[in-house]
Amino acid sequence: MLRYLTAGESHGKGLMVILEGIPAGLSLSSKEIDRELKRRQVGYGRSPRMQIEKDEAEILSGIRGGKTLGSPIALMIKNLDWKNWQKMMAVEDSDMNSESIQILTRPRPGHADLAGVIKYNLDDVRDVLERASARETAARVAVGAICKKFLAEFDLFIYSRVVQIGTVKDTPGWEPTADNYQLIENSPLRCLSKAAEEEIVALIDLSAKEGDSLGGVFEIMVINLPVGLGSYIQWDLKLDARLARALMSIQAIVGVEIGLGFAAAERFGSQVQDEIFYEETNHQFYRKTNRAGGIEGGMSNGEPIVLRAAMKPISTIAQPLKSVDLVSKKEVKAIKERADVCAVPAASIIGEAVVALEITAAFREKFGGDSLEEVKKNYLNYMDYVKGK
Repeated sequence: MLRYLTAGESHGKGLMVILEGIPAGLSLSSKEIDRELKRRQVGYGRSPRMQIEKDEAEILSGIRGGKTLGSPIALMIKNLDWKNWQKMMAVEDSDMNSESIQILTRPRPGHADLAGVIKYNLDDVRDVLERASARETAARVAVGAICKKFLAEFDLFIYSRVVQIGTVKDTPGWEPTADNYQLIENSPLRCLSKAAEEEIVALIDLSAKEGDSLGGVFEIMVINLPVGLGSYIQWDLKLDARLARALMSIQAIVGVEIGLGFAAAERFGSQVQDEIFYEETNHQFYRKTNRAGGIEGGMSNGEPIVLRAAMKPISTIAQPLKSVDLVSKKEVKAIKERADVCAVPAASIIGEAVVALEITAAFREKFGGDSLEEVKKNYLNYMDYVKGK
C-alpha cells in the first residue's frame, strides 16, 4: 500500500521522488520536510558541498490546502550546484561541450564505479557515480519526513544517535527522553557524551589531515509501536527483514543488527530471550528486557524497536588508492571526487527516514484506510482488541 521511487543525479538539475500510499487528510507543509532535509546536511566531517546545497522540497502534487489528497505525492529537490555542472551533465548531446568533458576512467575501490561501467556497458565512470552517489538519499529523507508525520498521528516516534565512529564509542545504552534527545540533536556528531564527541572530532581531524575517511555505527529506536506489524506468514513480510533491507539500501551501509544482534550468538538462550509478563491494571503483556529489539517472529512485539547499522568509510578519499585505468589497463590512482571525511551522523538521519518508510508501509498494510480518519478508527479498534487479550 506504500511505495516510492526516486530519480535524479548528484550534479543534475535535481532529485525527484514520488510517494504513493499516504491517506487523505494528513496535515503537511514543505517546512516540515525541509526541517528533515536540513538535519541530513549537518554533522562534523561533511564535505564543502553541504555549504553549497540548501536542500528544500518543492511539492508538485498530492497536497492541497496543507492536507494530503490520498493521491501520489511528488517532490523535487533542486541541486544548487547544477549551475556549475550544466555542460558536464547536459541532457541533450548538442548541449555538451566535448572539449570541457573529462572522461573518468579510473574507478574507485569500494564504490559502484567498476561494476557499474561493466554492467551497463558504459565508458565514463561519471555515468555511474552520479546516480550511485549518496546525494540520492536527500529524496528518501524527504519522503521519510512525510511518513514520520503520519506515524506521529499515532504517537509513534523514531529517534537516532551515533554510537561509534572509528574506534571511539559513545555512552552505551540510552533512553530517548526529551533531555537526552536534545543533547543528541545539538551535537555535531549526534553523541550523548561530550568526552566521546571531543575524541571523535580529533579523530576526524586526523583522518582529514591524512587524506583518509572514517565510518562508524548509528542506532535507530522506534517507540510506541503496536503489537503485530509485519508477519511470519511469508519471508518478505517479516518486519525485521524489511527493516534490514531498508537500512542496507543506504549507500555505504555494510551491516545491520536488531536488539542484541551478534552479541546474542555469544550467550545462552536463557540470557537472550525476553521473559513475558502480564499487567492486570492495564490489561497488557510486557517484558522487563528488550534483547530482541522489539521484533519476534518477524513481527513487532510492543517493545521499542532497536536497530544498529554499520557504515564503512567513504570510498572517495583525498589520498586515492590504487586502481586500473579502464582504457589502458595500467595501474593508476583512483579518481578523486569531492566527498565527506565522515558521514555517519548524516547516515543516522537517513536511517530514520528509511525506517519510517518501512514502518509506515507495515502500518498501512495492517490498518488500511483511504483517509486518516478511517485509519485512526481501524487502529483504535485494533488497540481495544489487543487490550482485551
